[in-house]
Amino acid sequence: MVALTSNFRKLPTDTLLKTYSRSGKRVFLLDHDGTLVPQGESSSRPGDAVLRVLQGLTANPANTVYVISGRARTELESFFSGVSRLGLAAEHGFYWRPPGSEAWSTQDPEARFDWRDIVLPILQVYKESTDGSYIEAKESALVWHYHDADPDFGSWQAKELLDHLEGVLSNEPIEVVPGQSIVEVKPQGVSKGRVVERVLHDALESGEAPDFVLCIGNDRSDEDMFSAMENMNFSPHIPTEVFACTVGQKPSKAPYYVNDPAEVQATLSKIVDVEAAAPADAASAHHVSFA
Repeated sequence: MVALTSNFRKLPTDTLLKTYSRSGKRVFLLDHDGTLVPQGESSSRPGDAVLRVLQGLTANPANTVYVISGRARTELESFFSGVSRLGLAAEHGFYWRPPGSEAWSTQDPEARFDWRDIVLPILQVYKESTDGSYIEAKESALVWHYHDADPDFGSWQAKELLDHLEGVLSNEPIEVVPGQSIVEVKPQGVSKGRVVERVLHDALESGEAPDFVLCIGNDRSDEDMFSAMENMNFSPHIPTEVFACTVGQKPSKAPYYVNDPAEVQATLSKIVDVEAAAPADAASAHHVSFA
């Protein structure tokens, strides 16, 4: 159980900007729905303002920027095709594409998907019995959406579906995960936390250890990112300032919060403005701020 603690506080923007301006290598790990854009319809796209901010961040070669989402990779490619040097992680990190690359890698090349033949008919039953719900078939996962259904009935059906699937699939190498008005079935071990570990490990292995990391997300799947940040062993030679931040005041493993996606965008815009006003100096000594 994650609870609010006395250490949970508003993201200190002034401290964030000063730390950014002093740093030499930065990593940004950003969720999409509910973070960069409001949580909404399945077709919601980032607006021009979000795309401009991301382009401003990626324009600096000292910045490594990833959007880490539960969405399919085709959607992310469509959303962010105009942003150069942007890393993407799709389907909670099952697929990822490093900045500057057109090739996608897979978290588990040996993953089996025969379980879909069991799951899809079950989801179809719940779709037909719940007005306003629908099924999304991703490459690595199946998702039942009910955000357009009656809220009370949809929540009740979701609990029934979770129990049903967990009983039927107890011996399969998959996970059944509730989310924001969804129930998702995906391969076991796939999480945003694992792709965060991969991104940061690759940075350390390449001699590009960051001294500034900003990680922002809004829901249960993003808590895996915050756990990964908390457990990451950064370079002992380059102390790292880590800002892990959830969207909304709610129990979280992140020590910081902002109120909504508009505030996320405003914070990232301020970072871009700092960049434009004064080029970042060489990194100076810092301490790890994750708490």
